[in-house]
Amino acid sequence: MKKRSTNLQVKLPGFLFVFQVIFVVIYFAFVTYDEHADARFQTNQTNPMHNAMYKDYPFFADIQVMIFLGFGCLLAFFRLYGFGGMVFNFLTATFAIQWAILVQGYFQFYHNGKIHIGVINLINAEFACAVVLISFGAVLGKTSPLQLLVMALFEVPVFAVTEWVVLKYLRINDAGGSILIHLFACYFGLGVTFVLYRPGLNEGHVKENTSYHSDILSVMGTLFLWVFWPSFNSALTHKGDDQHRAILHTFIGLSASTLTAFALSAMLNKKGKFTMADIQNVTLAGGVTVGASVDMMISPAAAYVLGMMGGTVCMLGYKYLSPFLAQRCRIQDQCGIHNLHGLTGLISCAAGIWAILIADEEVYGPSLYEIFTHRAPVEGDPKLQELKMLIPGLQQGLGRTAQEQALFQVAAVFSTIGLSALGGILTGYVLKLPYFASPSDGFCFDDVLFFEVPPDYDAPLKLNYKMTAEDSPDAQHQRVVIQLRDNNVS
Repeated sequence: MKKRSTNLQVKLPGFLFVFQVIFVVIYFAFVTYDEHADARFQTNQTNPMHNAMYKDYPFFADIQVMIFLGFGCLLAFFRLYGFGGMVFNFLTATFAIQWAILVQGYFQFYHNGKIHIGVINLINAEFACAVVLISFGAVLGKTSPLQLLVMALFEVPVFAVTEWVVLKYLRINDAGGSILIHLFACYFGLGVTFVLYRPGLNEGHVKENTSYHSDILSVMGTLFLWVFWPSFNSALTHKGDDQHRAILHTFIGLSASTLTAFALSAMLNKKGKFTMADIQNVTLAGGVTVGASVDMMISPAAAYVLGMMGGTVCMLGYKYLSPFLAQRCRIQDQCGIHNLHGLTGLISCAAGIWAILIADEEVYGPSLYEIFTHRAPVEGDPKLQELKMLIPGLQQGLGRTAQEQALFQVAAVFSTIGLSALGGILTGYVLKLPYFASPSDGFCFDDVLFFEVPPDYDAPLKLNYKMTAEDSPDAQHQRVVIQLRDNNVS
């Protein structure tokens, strides 16, 4: 059988240059500034402080940190794949954002023959990028950078179409993206890894391990994500009390899942010790589980319970479900995205549906129809005029009942899972084509295939503890001399 070439000298530059030319042509022909960035819309009556940049840019900056530092560091946990985890994240994220600005721009910001671009476009594009990076976690270490770019090339349009259909026709509430971001990304990624199944990796891989330093780098990524997750969940909520609740609920949920993660990590370890993989992943579960109801009046206690539930289910998923999926279902989920984004996303969706069913004017007041806009009265209903007296600017809705809105939420969950899984499977078959420099089993989880690496990149560290002559058992302080030797030193 002919060996597939993994040389990127022609393939990767060719792909990138071709798409950069395409992007330039599309930007030149179809992209312009929105009214907040266009100088023609500014007059002597314009207050610069009312520009959308001032309310959107802080969220954009926070999400930037999550995308490039949070995901980048988190994915660098393999001992010999630190370059790949961080650098491929950088490459894929940059490509996905550029592509998403155009694709989402067509569906959401296209009018008068142009895509109108502002900071809000960048935020939406970064959400689409987050979807791609979550899916990337399922195939981490087993794909070439060219395969990852092709995956982003297909995933972004599938996501944009799904998002457009769900928001335009099903009209759901999903402020924190539990349905459209976490569930979509999870099942798209699982679809890809199902098709790219490698039987030779089912019993593990000699390079599929971590090191002291790679785990520290990865947990730094966790901390970046943890700190900025409230911005991620609240960026697109209504400004004011809705956004305030979103920040509170996200922080409370993350705090609860973090304490749960530490407790369960020690409890489920036979030696009663913490496992770094648990700290790196399970601590983030609360940010997902509160997502679908993050701007609703669910109460701080409910946010705490959701965080605990997310941490528990995520932990048990890593311990029991992931091995089952790999052995029995041909799903090799490298980073456990089904546990952190799939299972917790389903819990979040259930909580959101429950919150919708019990929402009423007694709890929310007239703002019920701002949060659940599709429950607002239709045009011509006398109640709409009464509500406009209390909430100027309230838009007409669809007149849905709580039960009707809940059913549309359920429909969105199943349609999102179905479309994402189908898109992932089809994309997986594209990635199996012999032109995309897929690494062999022996070179999985290894930077040497695609990077110039330093000579000691795979050298184990040997710790030799020696006492100096002046040290004695009675000394108040014992000095430890640690000699770091690589495998080339005898």
